[in-house]
Formats: sequence, structure tokens, C-alpha cells
Amino acid sequence: MYQIETLNNQDIDQIINLILPIQQIEHHIAVDIQDQPDLLAIEHYYHHAGGCFWGIKHNCEIIATIALIKLPSDQGGVIRKMFVKKEYRGKELGLAQMLLAHLINYAQEIKLKTLYLGTVHTLRAAIRFYERNHFVQINKNNLPSNFPIMEVDDVFYSLQLNTENE
Repeated sequence: MYQIETLNNQDIDQIINLILPIQQIEHHIAVDIQDQPDLLAIEHYYHHAGGCFWGIKHNCEIIATIALIKLPSDQGGVIRKMFVKKEYRGKELGLAQMLLAHLINYAQEIKLKTLYLGTVHTLRAAIRFYERNHFVQINKNNLPSNFPIMEVDDVFYSLQLNTENE
């Protein structure tokens, strides 16, 4: 059984060792660690403002991640760094679905109304995953003004959260 746990600065090396090869080697995305300063300061970028960075470990190795940046005031949150190591992907294990459900539950607990994300148009499996989970593609101009855009992102999504428990 896989369990989600909160990751922090002590996990930075493992997080980078998971994410960079997926971006660079597997998906040929021209991005490096210098383009992602958030990966060098997990607690500052994610935990400090009320978001979080989660992961799943197997035999003490991080095999999947997802993160939430909480935007100021009532602007919602941004999903970042959703990655699953190749050998652990798929519906059989359902790790991506488990991570997304965990993040959405947390976002609802802290009363966020909308989640946003950016991705790359060539990541077709990721796009299908988000659309299956009711994310709606939006124009870049409809993102909150302080949305942390990554240079390589060219497709954007939002999800309205259930707020009936207010």
C-alpha cells in the first residue's frame, strides 16, 4: 500500500532526481533546475503560504509528487510538480489519481474555490488525465495575475471546487 506524505527541504535531492529526468529525458522539455527555483526551496515556495508538497515513497525512494501553491487572498491555488516515475504509472496503481484526490481534498479543507495548472501541449497523457478529472482548459489571459507561469507551459486548466460546506 502506498501512502502520501508531506515532503520538505530534506527531500530536495530526491525530488529533483525524480522530476528532472522525466522533464528532460522522457519528455524532451527544455527546462533545467535553474528554471525551477521552487525545487531548491520547497518549504519557502509551497509550505510557507499555506500550500504543500506531497510525495509517495517506495523503499524510501520518492516515486511520485504533487504540490499546491496557495495564492494570496481568495485567488485559489496552483497545482505544480505532478510527476510519477514511469514504472509506477497507470490506473493499476492509481498513484496520480491518489495524489490529485489528496490535493483537492486539502484545497477544499483550506477553502480554496479554484485550482489552476499549466502544462505542455505535448504531454498528452497528462492532459487526458486532467480532463478526465473535470479540469477545463482556459486561456492564459484568464489565469490569476500572480499565477506562477513556467516558461515552457502553453496549456492551462482550471477546476472549480465544491464549496457547499461553507
